[in-house]
Amino acid sequence: MKKKDAIISLVIGLSIGIFFSIILKNIGIEIVSSWVLVITFPFLALLGMFVVSIIGKRFITILQVGRFILVGALNTFIDLGILNALIWFSGITAGLWFSVFKSISFLVATVNSYFWNKHWTFEKGGNGFAGGEFSKFLVVTAIGMLVNVGIASLIVNVVGVQFGVSKEMWATIGAVTASLFAWAWNFLSSKFIVFKK
Repeated sequence: MKKKDAIISLVIGLSIGIFFSIILKNIGIEIVSSWVLVITFPFLALLGMFVVSIIGKRFITILQVGRFILVGALNTFIDLGILNALIWFSGITAGLWFSVFKSISFLVATVNSYFWNKHWTFEKGGNGFAGGEFSKFLVVTAIGMLVNVGIASLIVNVVGVQFGVSKEMWATIGAVTASLFAWAWNFLSSKFIVFKK
């Protein structure tokens, strides 16, 4: 495994642990102490990247998928962490403001996604935003945002709280469900439209 992959995996794992702690605090689940997450996730990210790097030596797409999954996990936890922080600070769990909060959290995660995927997952290089590339990324992201925010808003605002879970938990369930649908779109469009070589 490249040293760069190891360092990035540790940083991403640490970030995931921090955002996961924020999410658990807001939805009222205290399964472990925050420091356990902050220690465990870097190790898991490094282990996962080690396995992917071994397989990826023969199949570059496997290495890209592994990196994309790790970046996607970070983006998901950034998205959910910011959403849950906004819910926690405001006390708002549904309605128009939920959709605004979800849009903000999605956009922050998307900017993060662009830089990690450009410079690490697909190794396109270059500094900053490449004009045509970033334009494609924005179009792809706009579609991904419609899928992500639309599905989350549908689950939270139309379907409404189910199964006796808390409003905070239901908002997180809606966001996670939406992220799963958006993930497939994001990988395929990033690989074959935005960052294709």
